[in-house]
Amino acid sequence: MSSIRSALNHAATILATRHEGAMFESEILLAHVLKKTRTWLHTWPERELTTTQLTRFNALVERRLQGEPSAYITGEREFWSLPLEVTPDTLIPRPDTELLVELTLEHIPLDEPFNIADLGTGTGAIALALASERPRSHVFAVDFSEDALAVAARNRTRHTLNNVTLCCGDWLVPLANQTFQVIVSNPPYIREDDAHLNQGGLPFEPRSALVATDNGLDDIRKIVADSRARLVANGWLLIEHGYDQSIDVTQLFAQHGYHNVTAHHDLNGQPRVVSGQFRTIPSHN
Repeated sequence: MSSIRSALNHAATILATRHEGAMFESEILLAHVLKKTRTWLHTWPERELTTTQLTRFNALVERRLQGEPSAYITGEREFWSLPLEVTPDTLIPRPDTELLVELTLEHIPLDEPFNIADLGTGTGAIALALASERPRSHVFAVDFSEDALAVAARNRTRHTLNNVTLCCGDWLVPLANQTFQVIVSNPPYIREDDAHLNQGGLPFEPRSALVATDNGLDDIRKIVADSRARLVANGWLLIEHGYDQSIDVTQLFAQHGYHNVTAHHDLNGQPRVVSGQFRTIPSHN
């Protein structure tokens, strides 16, 4: 037999050899096993675990020790205060991406029915966050992966966000002949030879959602170019990018005729998002 406190301390000691935030990770895994909250664990630290519970917990700790992300182990990750289902068919939503949501909301009035496109939606994290904050707007969430869209659909149902439409296809292709006040995307932007792809939990995540050719800029370049024909006059495009791509992405926006182009930094001071406004009225041919 083992108490919650001792089980957590033992797991955190093991995980600390490989991962930062070992106690937090341990709490997430044990809360999942017990179907309780992390707060509950702290409320009842002397509660004894059954042999079955301890065995299950140790098995999850071993999976985490081998590098598997805790979000895939538990099947869930919170984003923008929304608990979301996560599977190996989707990227794991990152806290850094909440900056993209914050910046996008600045361009969407509460009382106007905007059309918004979220390109490469994955779990639906960005689309659902925007839809929850702007119920009068409608978000079109696009992904080429049917498996990822199935996850996004379950997340949409879970939070009853009926102002989200899911579309299968490549970037803006399934949105032909539609226009938007705002287009937002967190596309693949990691270089094919980036050593980080073999580190941490990245080997477990879908490579197609991480990697882009042309030094990680190929998908961003396509989105920047094609969005011009889908933005209304003075519409906004916002794109998340890699830590060392801000200058390149800013130049892409400028080269394609965007104005008010701005580079935004995250809470760690890293370049994270570029936004720009397209003033020319698009052609609908």
